[in-house]
Amino acid sequence: MFSKLAYSVFEQSIQDYHQFDNVDQPINNPFPKEKIEHLLYLKNWIDTVQWHFEDIIRDPNIDPVAALTLKRRIDASNQERTDMVEYIDGYFLQKYAHIAVKNDAKINSESPAWAFDRLSILALKIYHMQEEATRAEASQDHRDKCQAKLNILLEQRTDLSTAIEELLTDIENGDKFMKVYKQMKMYNDDDLNPVLYQNKK
Repeated sequence: MFSKLAYSVFEQSIQDYHQFDNVDQPINNPFPKEKIEHLLYLKNWIDTVQWHFEDIIRDPNIDPVAALTLKRRIDASNQERTDMVEYIDGYFLQKYAHIAVKNDAKINSESPAWAFDRLSILALKIYHMQEEATRAEASQDHRDKCQAKLNILLEQRTDLSTAIEELLTDIENGDKFMKVYKQMKMYNDDDLNPVLYQNKK
């Protein structure tokens, strides 16, 4: 199951990050560049670092200048995350390029890579909810509530993994086809964001 492979890579990335728990820790991708696992690991590493960016910027005592610098890093991370999804979709487009699409084939509302994006974020939610459900200094009530949330997240993982496998099977069988649209984000583009292009005058 491809979703099981992807999830195991996401878990490894999360575990590797938390050995240091530092947003400035350089990535050490253990997978060869020609393998899909390399892209999956990199995708989740970006997600994991951004998760912690989002924690840091919510510190009510953060220095405003530091917050602005961090906001710029979050914007760059968002763009990198989108780029990685598109790279992963490129892998699937190539993988299924030979498939004969049936005349009555349907398009899916999201591409495989965006589904794996959701699975990557879900892996992070599960990791951190597990931490909260077992945090020794937290109250029993807190741990119980977090365990209930964790149970729902684990159910969601099963459902999402099943949906991903069904999507990949449908594509392989020609019952669905991929059509990938570039995200065309505007806020980072000097030619599309009015604030940025007005400052260029």
